[in-house]
Amino acid sequence: MSMNRQQEYVLSTVEDRDVKFIRLWFTDVLGQLKSVAIVPAELEGAFREGIGFDGSSVEGFSRIFEADMVLRPDPATFALLPWRGDTEPTARMFCDIYDPDGTPSASDPRNVLKRQMKIANDRGFTFYVHPEIEFYLFKSGHLGGQPPVPVDTAGYFDHVDGGTANNFRRSAVQMLESMGISVEFSHHEAGPGQNEIDLRYADGLTMADNVMTFRTVIREVALEQGVFASFMPKPLIDEPGNGMHTHVSLFEGDENAFYEPGAEYQLSQTGRQFVAGLLEHTPEISAVTNQYVNSYKRLWTGHEAPSYICWGHRNRSALVRIPQYKSGKASSARVEYRGIDSSANPYLTYSLMLAAGLKGIEEGYELPDEAEDNVWLLSDHERRALGISAMPVSLNDAVAKMENSELVADTLGEAVFEFVLRNKMQEWVDYRDQVTPHEYRRHFNTI
Repeated sequence: MSMNRQQEYVLSTVEDRDVKFIRLWFTDVLGQLKSVAIVPAELEGAFREGIGFDGSSVEGFSRIFEADMVLRPDPATFALLPWRGDTEPTARMFCDIYDPDGTPSASDPRNVLKRQMKIANDRGFTFYVHPEIEFYLFKSGHLGGQPPVPVDTAGYFDHVDGGTANNFRRSAVQMLESMGISVEFSHHEAGPGQNEIDLRYADGLTMADNVMTFRTVIREVALEQGVFASFMPKPLIDEPGNGMHTHVSLFEGDENAFYEPGAEYQLSQTGRQFVAGLLEHTPEISAVTNQYVNSYKRLWTGHEAPSYICWGHRNRSALVRIPQYKSGKASSARVEYRGIDSSANPYLTYSLMLAAGLKGIEEGYELPDEAEDNVWLLSDHERRALGISAMPVSLNDAVAKMENSELVADTLGEAVFEFVLRNKMQEWVDYRDQVTPHEYRRHFNTI
């Protein structure tokens, strides 16, 4: 295989910048970042033949008897790691994972998303996303026993003079921009020590890579500043959880397929069908978009997290929101999906969101009536009358709904689907077996 232009660019940049190490990044099925470092002398061979590794040691990748797998770095994702500095310049590339016979690995989350985006491309669509990623900053990691302590007591959009959060966001944004990841804006969120950084829209695959890089950058900046960053969905009782509201649009060439002038909220029939698909299939995909026991404590404790499956325009209690159309900007037409939390595997999450929306378009789903009221304040009877159903109430509930989903099985592929099911079932069993401090407080002295 001869070198292509992107590979040649990487090789020359490594030489020109005297890069000492190249980290090859990939993710397991749960969205945890994995890394193997090579030296520049191995880079050309990595491009030509890949780097072999033992897949049986990685969550969800392969069984012991089919362990050998191959990493192939994607030169389009080459970037220097700014926190490594100039003493030992280090770069990274995301990798695609292959079986030894050269076929893309069925267990690779990045491949799952590439496969789903090709389905969209074959139908004439390009899939764009723009996430708003929330996280908490604590004074230290959680050592057990006591709740973690936030770095400040500020609230939504607060400006804290000289505060940790301001310095933190400035450093993080500069680092992200230096790696080619554009930031739209950043601010303090509603919880103490909680922050949000919004990434400028990109195609689904680029953004999934960017989300993985984002989490790493946030953790590195936190370590640098002597604090601890957490993307845990619900780290504090009585405070908001960490969401990853994601704005979605489909383009046909240069045209936004969600835009139709004169339509209600300027949202096209294609856009309405896409939203209908998201709403219809949300229960099935929730074990991926909200993949932990803790995720459902975010969804069911208020603070604007969506507990019910409905859509609205300015309604922030809705699962799907149609943002205000920006006059004269057809390209800005989009829908906002508010269910995802910051711990989700972005590759699998975006794959399922896209599959659900495309199913709505393909089958011509009808969009139900808009929810105009605050759905949290309605009674169960009122919600039923309006046809508004609930999000899964627990991971166990979400797994039961995913288990029978043809859409999720087809999108993830058998290997990933089976692993996610087994892993989530085991997580629920492990959680169910715990005796919690709440139970001791509530019952120990009274029963």
